[in-house]
Amino acid sequence: MVEGNPLLHVSNVRNKLREIVGASTNWSDHQQAMAERVSLSSMLAKSQNDLPAKRMKDSYQEVHLPLGSEPQLREKYLTFHNTVRFGRILEDLDSLAGITVTHVDDFYLSSLCWTDMRQHIIYPDCDIKFTGHVTWVGKTSIEAKMHMSQVDTPYAPVLDATFVMVARDPENKRAAFVNPLKPEGPEDEKLFQEGEANKSRRVDLSTASLLKVAPTDEERKIVHSLFLNTLDTKTVSFRSRVLPPNSVWMEDAKLKGLEICHPQERNIFNRIFGGFLMRKAYELGWANACSYGGCRPSLVAVDDILFQKPVEIGSLLLLSSQVCYTQGKHIQVRVHSEVFDPLTRQHNTTNVFHFTFVSDRDVPNIIPNTYGESMLYLDGKRHFNQTVEN
Repeated sequence: MVEGNPLLHVSNVRNKLREIVGASTNWSDHQQAMAERVSLSSMLAKSQNDLPAKRMKDSYQEVHLPLGSEPQLREKYLTFHNTVRFGRILEDLDSLAGITVTHVDDFYLSSLCWTDMRQHIIYPDCDIKFTGHVTWVGKTSIEAKMHMSQVDTPYAPVLDATFVMVARDPENKRAAFVNPLKPEGPEDEKLFQEGEANKSRRVDLSTASLLKVAPTDEERKIVHSLFLNTLDTKTVSFRSRVLPPNSVWMEDAKLKGLEICHPQERNIFNRIFGGFLMRKAYELGWANACSYGGCRPSLVAVDDILFQKPVEIGSLLLLSSQVCYTQGKHIQVRVHSEVFDPLTRQHNTTNVFHFTFVSDRDVPNIIPNTYGESMLYLDGKRHFNQTVEN
């Protein structure tokens, strides 16, 4: 990609996105801004054919994160171990995904993403470059690929991330059409076909969800084997269960958190910024993996962060982290995010996050005790296997 928009400083990304969509910058203008957005509904395209086709290079963006050359900026990204806070990186990736959708003429977007690490170390004193552009579109959805590299004479790849965004109307009530994409050349065609394959994979995963269909024969044998390994040989009773050596019951591998969603963390559509949710979920998941393995783990992959519902400002956000699968030095963590309404006492799931970590030593085996926990175990195994296969 030699064409596209000029290099942006990371601090200007949010302002660029507001400029693109004409969003308000003040929380006090929220109601007026939402009322104005309703009037935009009449301007939406009636079909995808009404929108002009665009090229991949039209959405190309580069963003500079000068950790090496701007020490004052570096403070925001540092941990107390003098490493880079990966949760902050997730926030920046989410913002970058937003500005790549200059591909779309009219939009409101929700998203999911997955991230593969190319290297485990992110240096706190070297500049970082993010690049990204739209690589696939359907009728109402978009896939954009992000790449992160760090100065190492020349830039060395650190991670690849893929975001899928769904266009919504200004009132967020129905889907909206997006501009068709016109691949140019073999490289564009390859990226577009990868997007088609990713779409099929998402459909297959949704169809085979353990919340909808029973486990496979192989998975049922795994669950039964886990059950047999926990039987008390002295009593041989269904009720008597014994924890095997070097193991932890799944119910003892949880960590929970609460966030009050203040206006400061809003996105350009005056809902809670998805990058903020990812950062909080990642940090809770990392803390859980750290306490479980007894040492500081490294991230291997972020898999299919699913944004089911937007989080409104003022919400009570409950985060629940669960170690759901282990293998050797690897720890698979699932973080469930839900909004709690203290007036109605209702809980609504907003996000589900899957993180794969690796420790510097073998970790205890996680053991489910109930059928529900066994389904979490199998779901974690599926996500782990998918990470290993990629």
